[in-house]
Amino acid sequence: METAGEIIAALGAAGHQAYIVGGAVRDLLRGAKPADIDIATGAVPAEIIAIAERQGWKALPVGAAFGVVAVVANGRKYEVATFRTERYGTDSHRPESVQLGVSLADDLARRDFTINAMALGPDGHVVDLFGGQTDLTAKVIRTVGNPRERFAEDGLRMFRAARFAARFGYTVESDTMAAITASLERVNGLSVERVRDEIEKTLLAKFASQGLDIMINTGLLAANCQTRERGLTQPVPILPELVHLDGLPQNPRHHLHDAWRHTMAAVDLAPADIVLRWAALLHDVAKGWPGVRTVNKEGQPSDPGHEKIGAELAAAIMGRLKTERRVADRVVWLIRHHLYFPKVEFKVVLKWLKRLAGNFKNSDEFGAAMHQLITLHKVDRLAGHTQPDIDELTAVWEMTGAIMRDVPFFPAQMAISGREIAAKFGGGPEVGRFQQNLLERIQAGRLTNTREALMAALDARACRISEKNKKNY
Repeated sequence: METAGEIIAALGAAGHQAYIVGGAVRDLLRGAKPADIDIATGAVPAEIIAIAERQGWKALPVGAAFGVVAVVANGRKYEVATFRTERYGTDSHRPESVQLGVSLADDLARRDFTINAMALGPDGHVVDLFGGQTDLTAKVIRTVGNPRERFAEDGLRMFRAARFAARFGYTVESDTMAAITASLERVNGLSVERVRDEIEKTLLAKFASQGLDIMINTGLLAANCQTRERGLTQPVPILPELVHLDGLPQNPRHHLHDAWRHTMAAVDLAPADIVLRWAALLHDVAKGWPGVRTVNKEGQPSDPGHEKIGAELAAAIMGRLKTERRVADRVVWLIRHHLYFPKVEFKVVLKWLKRLAGNFKNSDEFGAAMHQLITLHKVDRLAGHTQPDIDELTAVWEMTGAIMRDVPFFPAQMAISGREIAAKFGGGPEVGRFQQNLLERIQAGRLTNTREALMAALDARACRISEKNKKNY
């Protein structure tokens, strides 16, 4: 804040109005530390750059069309923008034209929500022309002016409304909510990357379920955005596969909530990690799906095999939303394996781990995945199971940890290397086969993972190979 004050003072000394604006003002009024501090001024970019350079600060135009200059002062970057208004056209997110040299009031009027449309002057006075402070106190998300007009200008604002609700735990004002549903056609022109980013920011928020509830209740999840590849624009469904979960009954013997409320509880309980939040959101996506939903002997709904179909649906969803491959692969794996959980028996847990280890390249990757899988099991149970049995889960996790510490699942964990094996009887596929043989014998308890024991086994194998070669010769 002190450096931002220096920038504002330097602009003021040169005869230009300057204010801290937007999210920084909102956060300061909330008693939170702003992540970024943006400054708006009556100075045009050339003047901003000249003033900054006189102060010994580095200044670079980063958005010439929008009048934005990045000023680096005291080791921190600040965006300093000329007061502007914007006019929107056919593009669902980018303004068609920008006009610089307007008033502070005009600049604030172009912003999305009242809580983001305030300015803080050099004297500490808050310029609040649209009731932002009142809405902060009431914990309400409301557009600046007519919500239909704001969403018609920039369709991404609809997702931002949900994201801010999720971030702060606020509600979206009723007219603003209604305007989202009435403006869904504007979503069609949004890029899939921008929509996915807003969804992921919502997923990672403290009150994620509030934002997701807004998205499903307004129709945002059922809408289409777009992708452009090889010069062609194609529609992309956002998350219509989740819509049927809202109100979908589950067996009351095992579940307290319908499928959507259970999913929302799981998302909120999951650590704020993008893999786990996506996995929690999609883990039951196939419940109620055609070919999955049945009725059991007691006449209650049942979804056998939903983890397999759910993994297939998750792969398709995350592929079309262009989610990072690393994230998508792990989420699909977690969903595929989220239903089965072993008994607290050493042999059963070991067999489970041996089966799962085959999906990974090394012990670090496997260990991280197992921690995520146990975490998903835990949030799934706590999110409305009638008998969550966390003690059993804890016992299995403790046994899992002990096994993974003592038993190797990958050749690199063994006390001898592939190079040493190759030195005994040559390279080629025989090395890998022998490593796998050693792993299986160690896991079965027939061999200890010590250098002495493994070298003895290697010598015995080399001897057998030598004898066989002599006979063949």
